[in-house]
Amino acid sequence: MRNGARAVEEAIRKANERGEAALIPFIEGADPSLEVTAELLWALEEAGADVIELGFPFSDPLADGPIIQEAAQRALKNRPTLSDFLALVENLRQKGFKTPIVIMGYLNPFYRFGLENFAKQAQKAGLNGAIIPDLPLEEAKPWLKIARRYQLAAVMLAAPTTPPERLARIAQNSSGFLYYVSVTGITGARNKLPEDLALKLDLARELSPVPVGVGFGISRPEQVAHLANFADAIVVGSAIVKIIAAHLKKPASLVKAVRDFVTELKAATKR
Repeated sequence: MRNGARAVEEAIRKANERGEAALIPFIEGADPSLEVTAELLWALEEAGADVIELGFPFSDPLADGPIIQEAAQRALKNRPTLSDFLALVENLRQKGFKTPIVIMGYLNPFYRFGLENFAKQAQKAGLNGAIIPDLPLEEAKPWLKIARRYQLAAVMLAAPTTPPERLARIAQNSSGFLYYVSVTGITGARNKLPEDLALKLDLARELSPVPVGVGFGISRPEQVAHLANFADAIVVGSAIVKIIAAHLKKPASLVKAVRDFVTELKAATKR
């Protein structure tokens, strides 16, 4: 289960074979602490997450809305490093944690750490790959090459405004899955998703050699149930982070609240 990109893709395909969309919950690492993050990761696995997206906090998270920005600010107070995150993942793997984990972070910290150094240590720790939202296809070649060498998932993002030819190129270069952003703008729970989203996902799946995951704005089980028919995987982030924020003063119930909500989301992925 520790083999990078392949484990991510297989986890999504297996969920699809069971007649479900894969569920990819997101949490911000080190919010409120790395110790609680470890507990939350176990809770997400127990709740049926197929792949987990683990946010690495950054001071200027351009793609994120206020909920995840606030989580990043809380996390940054703990001064976490990429080495801390890799050690956390390695420790989980040693204890038998099976679910594939991809880190979501902005380019600057990876660049400073050294892309090759990161990939080498990620492979050793059992981290499955990375999503770097501010790394466009035109500038991604060095990272894509390194990720391939270390068999890590290099999950690329496509937006509703991406023209079909470019969408095909992004999909060809993506590994693990293609992250299709459901709405233009930043992350955050939304009451309504675009009406043409299903059609756009159909096109993305037609063009993509890897599974297509959809994220941004998805916050409720009924939205998950609707999109399960059109996407291979569904990413839910802000709604989970919001629950964490609401339970900061009552940490005893924090992990259970997240586990219960993600269990509900996973039940909604059945087609």
